[in-house]
Amino acid sequence: MGVLERSGLVYILQPYSPNITKRIIKTPKVYFLDTGLCTYLCRWETPDTLYSGAMDGAILETWCLGEILKSYLHRGISPLIYFYRDTDQKEIAFVIEKNMTLYPIEVKKSAMPGESDIKHFSALKNLGKKIGMGAVLCLANNRIPINREVVSIPVWEI
Repeated sequence: MGVLERSGLVYILQPYSPNITKRIIKTPKVYFLDTGLCTYLCRWETPDTLYSGAMDGAILETWCLGEILKSYLHRGISPLIYFYRDTDQKEIAFVIEKNMTLYPIEVKKSAMPGESDIKHFSALKNLGKKIGMGAVLCLANNRIPINREVVSIPVWEI
């Protein structure tokens, strides 16, 4: 796994884990960053096969993570990016920490994400850190506010 990580084929995303709570899952997630190679190895040979498959959302999430990582690394910045999951099954795809503020990000294969897609963002309030503007990366054509604290962002803007 170390060779795959160092070669840039996989990324091991650590859970956000402050010391103030013991109800957070500590197992990291592994993302296969080369989505083209991943789809080839899974024998998804056409876009239709991928789009209608059971892993289409996971592939989109993986692609988004890769693009977020590139946006930091190309500027010479090591990203403080994590995921959040607790024992109550509340999960947030990505949490970026910057200046002691947590920014929750969800990824949805939808053009119109809604309140139900961000219901777990509130779990971060129990961590004792400031919560910044949240985002849902999605297939929309334009940025659309979901509420005062979260905006949907088209994946092509990453």
